[in-house]
This record gives sequence, C-alpha cells and structure tokens, in this order.
Amino acid sequence: MECNDERCPVHHGIMPRGIQLTGVVVSDKAKKTVIVEMDSARYMYKYERYLRKRSRIPAHNPECIGAKTGNIVNISETRRLSKTKAFVVTKIVK
Repeated sequence: MECNDERCPVHHGIMPRGIQLTGVVVSDKAKKTVIVEMDSARYMYKYERYLRKRSRIPAHNPECIGAKTGNIVNISETRRLSKTKAFVVTKIVK
C-alpha cells in the first residue's frame, strides 16, 4: 500500500517531537482526524481524595494508519497542522 499523505510521520517528512501520549480513539467522524481521549487521576491533599480528569486531543490520522473508534493509539506532538491539530497518530497499539 502506497501512502500519499504528506503529513504521515512514517512515510513522509513530518517529524514527531515533544511529548508522546497513549489514549483511546472516541471519534473518527472528521476526515483525516481522530479525537483521542485520555483519563488521569490526581490526588487532592485538601480533600484526601482523587480527582479524575479527562482530556480530548484532536490528532491527524494518516491514511496508512487508519485508526478507528475504540482503538488504543500512540500520538506524538508535532508542528501545528491546523487550527486545532498539533498531534499525529504514530501507531495503533491495540
């Protein structure tokens, strides 16, 4: 399969840099974009309880990777690709 996507980190010139995250794809409705959701917990000393947080990050989804809803993926930070996208999917974990 030949990849023609100029923003593919595997086959073309875009370079991942900075932080790398792992999350679950919750939406793949947009063209070449997925929404990756990550859950985290942080301890609050004042209340002696954990605070659960959830963040949703839009990421570029190259055609050769093709992540779908429900997949666990690795995403990497890259240069700004559009107004909202600054991450790219590098591989599907599961």
